[in-house]
Amino acid sequence: MRLLLVLLPMLLVVPSVMSQPVDQRPRARDLGLSVGILSPGPFNAITDVGGVRVGHVTVVEGASVRTGVTAIVPHGGNLFRERVPAAIYTGNGFGKLLGVTQVRELGELETSILLTCTLCVWKAADAMVDVLLAQPGMEQVRSINPVVGETNDGFLNDIRARPIRREHVVEALASAAGGPVAEGAVGAGTGTRAFGWKGGLGTSSRALPASLGGYTVGVLVQSNFGGVLTINGAPVGRELGNFAFQRALGESADGSIMMVVATDAPLDARNLERLAKRALTGLARTGASMTNGSGDYVIAFSTTGAAEPLVGNNAMSPLFQAVAEAAEEAVYNSLFRATTVQGHRGTIEALPLDETVAILRKYGVLGWDQSLPPGRK
Repeated sequence: MRLLLVLLPMLLVVPSVMSQPVDQRPRARDLGLSVGILSPGPFNAITDVGGVRVGHVTVVEGASVRTGVTAIVPHGGNLFRERVPAAIYTGNGFGKLLGVTQVRELGELETSILLTCTLCVWKAADAMVDVLLAQPGMEQVRSINPVVGETNDGFLNDIRARPIRREHVVEALASAAGGPVAEGAVGAGTGTRAFGWKGGLGTSSRALPASLGGYTVGVLVQSNFGGVLTINGAPVGRELGNFAFQRALGESADGSIMMVVATDAPLDARNLERLAKRALTGLARTGASMTNGSGDYVIAFSTTGAAEPLVGNNAMSPLFQAVAEAAEEAVYNSLFRATTVQGHRGTIEALPLDETVAILRKYGVLGWDQSLPPGRK
């Protein structure tokens, strides 16, 4: 198979409401880090899937509130009236993912997906329901299944204050847009940490060539989990001396990750669940432990599932490859783009880029695609 590898230096950032200034830290590909064999889409983001939009609200208040809301909107219509096929897969179920049972039962999404902090799930859901009930044509609606995911940002954020308010959710939904997606310490990633460093939001995509179906798969992650950071196979966490279980067997590597997968491949709920499972293979490549106290969830949806003949089982493997690569790179982008944040209980440092790049060079994992023979890119 011809390898389609494109380096896309994307330094654009979509402003987020109430956000702190975001340093222009690079994405993975800006550093020459190519993940996998498939090409990303134009923005290397979940928004490369046509119609998908993302909105962030970053909530920073005083010295102790460091949190936010991120909205992933599958299309621009009324989702309650124009539902999309969907599935949810649980890697480890220590979490508060709202709406999971109805999605599993019916195989469809009827709301946008919100990500936020653990103790704000229900406040975010209530606000989104208010927004939907106020839409024209919803006057007789008496049941809505809001889908809201979370990770626990209680180190940097005064999570017990439950600082997410209705206006934050309204703004996240209203500001959702296509194009480049802000990453790092923004929106629902404002107060998260991963692998002992500042985590956050990250995104990536893969565009299959026509010979493999021509579909696009995009992934967005909210990283807040533990393990031993590995980047493109290089043992970065071990080399930096910052990884789980260094001092004692009982030392926690707990945390969570929310992964949202979008595709324009026409898939039913069954194959969307199969696609969601493969996102966890990309997570595993980053060195995640998926520990006892980690909530590891994947929400997958198709924007065209009901519009065309469905992709059959035998054609799923390229999509599995695409979602694994995009999930892995999305985690790296969440770390590379995140900045150091001081908050409620202390400070979480950003991944040190100079040292990380030196390790990646040491293990020969940067720019591997540039050494391919002519005709192999």
